[in-house]
Amino acid sequence: MQQAGPMRLRDVALALLVVTIWGANFVVIEVGLRGMPPLFFTTLRFLFAALPLALFVRRPQVPFHLLAAWGLAQFAVQFFLLFTGIALGMPPGLASLVIQLQAFFTIGLARVLLGEHARANQLLGAAIALAGMGVVAAHMDQPGTLLGLALVIASGVSWACANIVVKRVGRADALGLAVWGSVVACVPLAVATVAVEGWPAVHATLRGMGWASWAAVLFQSYPNTLLGFGVWSLLMRRYTAAQVAPYSLLVPVVGMGCAALVLGEPLPGWKFVAGALVLGGLALNQLPPGVVRRLARAG
Repeated sequence: MQQAGPMRLRDVALALLVVTIWGANFVVIEVGLRGMPPLFFTTLRFLFAALPLALFVRRPQVPFHLLAAWGLAQFAVQFFLLFTGIALGMPPGLASLVIQLQAFFTIGLARVLLGEHARANQLLGAAIALAGMGVVAAHMDQPGTLLGLALVIASGVSWACANIVVKRVGRADALGLAVWGSVVACVPLAVATVAVEGWPAVHATLRGMGWASWAAVLFQSYPNTLLGFGVWSLLMRRYTAAQVAPYSLLVPVVGMGCAALVLGEPLPGWKFVAGALVLGGLALNQLPPGVVRRLARAG
């Protein structure tokens, strides 16, 4: 059941933890793709997320078609498109920005399919945050390939579809949903990996994988998938899409910071301007209705 009013402080902290993990993940993706082709990398991610926990965690008591739809949209389709887009030349930092269009896709789909209404301050906050993303995009050294850009945008659409599906799921166990969503994703991904990349390439990749590749897979599987998407699905069921989805706009801010710390990427002033716009837009989005009304009367 969705709660009225602003998000609880505990849930805000959980949302911030998730976006921090997801922001750092774009550096991890770049490391992983250095030693693995994208489909195989995606398959390993969800294989480890599914096993062995699927032997101990019960399948959530939700209709299978909803579980399958969520697992395919949230995991298999989204990350195949994202990994392939980055592998085709889309810079990870720019990818972390572009995929956050899912927040706007989610709010739009929730309006059309669920009848949810975004408040004026939420729409204005989204516009301010989008301006911050525009600042980042304007200063990118590499625009990425057109196909890579299209695939990352499509990945954001898939994520938004998953956000809508999870709101139909109801009060399912968050860990069970993430584990069994990974089980669902594994099957088509494994078939596609063998069909597209071929078993010889898979075998050669396995033989050549070093500790960095395995660390990337494990990070993808556990904190990023099981913890991140388990908590995210819980928040999406507890609050409206307009309240939760914009938190993902912090992901590129975290991603740029991690890239600076880990990869030595510079942090010029325009990145701080962009971060301030994103954070300001998010803060405006989260204002309770009563505060917005008081500000409007004061103005």
